[in-house]
Amino acid sequence: MSFDNLCKLLSEKHPDRFATWILGQPLTAVKVLKTELSIEPIRADSITLLQTQDRILHLEFQVKLSSDPPLPLRMLDYWVRLHRLYRVPITQVLILLCEPDNAETIETAFVLEKTRHEYQVLKMWEQDPSTFLEDEALLALAPLAAATMPERLLSQVAAQVSTIESNSVRQTISSYVQILAGLRFKKALIRQIFQEGMMRESVIYQDILKKGERKGERKGKQEGKQEECLALVLRLLMRRLGTLERGVLSQVTDLPLVVLEDLAEALLDFSTAADLNEWLRSR
Repeated sequence: MSFDNLCKLLSEKHPDRFATWILGQPLTAVKVLKTELSIEPIRADSITLLQTQDRILHLEFQVKLSSDPPLPLRMLDYWVRLHRLYRVPITQVLILLCEPDNAETIETAFVLEKTRHEYQVLKMWEQDPSTFLEDEALLALAPLAAATMPERLLSQVAAQVSTIESNSVRQTISSYVQILAGLRFKKALIRQIFQEGMMRESVIYQDILKKGERKGERKGKQEGKQEECLALVLRLLMRRLGTLERGVLSQVTDLPLVVLEDLAEALLDFSTAADLNEWLRSR
């Protein structure tokens, strides 16, 4: 599946979430408008109708700026045909999935003599990653968001995917995430991070989560409380720092309850894995 077709699939599967993200306001009465614009080179891209506003939201996902005919002309052509059919306001958004070369100019309008048609351009590499990390419907786009440390972001995405409870949903979203991550990262790195990021499914992690209940039954409430605290700390650390190295995981797992409680507070100030390592060394 091509990258733009995958984005089209996701936007049609979750039209309300995509419309809310693009327009910046909560929307629920959104449906996919199945319109065939059959005259070449126009094709049916992801077009959603916002019924509450009597407006068409046209999303055009692009990996590259180069296009025949050029993107500005295509956007104008879309607008004319849609407006002729529906006679309603149309919001057009060109979503660029990859940052172009410095030599390429990102056009935001078609201009020829007295004709001028403008549209919005959304650059994925400038988007706040939290928008996507906090919403399963948008999670597949998270690897393409703004990041000073891209690999760390990818680890955070993998950790977030691992928290999805439904096995089938988790596997599907993981596949979508890894496909789009291929626009920014090498396949070997994606495979490595996601194999580690699926720790929540592993025997070790499941054992950590369940140990609190087992020990609570066998050895009393104090032991159970420690394991519950450990599970919470691990979850928060993975949310904040991404996948933990096995050595670091082992150190955290061996911490007594009073130290775990201190770590639960301290980790709120962590921004990198180095912060956690330094904190552990100071114990």
